[in-house]
Amino acid sequence: MFVQDLTKIIKQKMKSLILSFAIFNLLNMTSQNSVHDFDIKTLDGKSQSLSVFKGKKMLFVNTASECGFTSQYEALQAVHSKYGNDLVVIGFPANNFGGQEPGNNSEIKNFCVKNYGVTFLMANKVSVKGKDIDPLFDWLNHQENQSFKGDIMWNFEKYLIDEKGLLIRRFRSSTRPDSDKILSLL
Repeated sequence: MFVQDLTKIIKQKMKSLILSFAIFNLLNMTSQNSVHDFDIKTLDGKSQSLSVFKGKKMLFVNTASECGFTSQYEALQAVHSKYGNDLVVIGFPANNFGGQEPGNNSEIKNFCVKNYGVTFLMANKVSVKGKDIDPLFDWLNHQENQSFKGDIMWNFEKYLIDEKGLLIRRFRSSTRPDSDKILSLL
């Protein structure tokens, strides 16, 4: 009888513990109020807090080296060179669409520097869609904005972030980084 009672108590405590853990995780998942609450890894493997960019606008782009939009790296670099004091450009290599970013971080970095002279910040290769989506993109894809929300449709989609770390607007792949649609919001 004692063993049965003890087993029952342990099961109840375990259920309570599991429920508490689930609630804790849910609260932590939704605790991000801006992109400034996130850290990323760079292509060099260094941790980078996005909070250091408070007060600046940011342009996030999911990139791929073998995409029809890959030439947009040139426009991203031009925007970075022209507006770099007030705008932080960050590329996020992703292999979610057609296997168009097959390289590792070192290969991606070499490709970007060699072919486009990229000097803007490049993040570690991430997933921007699916079950293994990076938490930053999961958060971004669910933010209200003036355009649309939900999953990324293809490589080189853009997210323009304000100085407080909130999403201003998203742009599909066909909108170039140097387009008036984006530059007019800087």
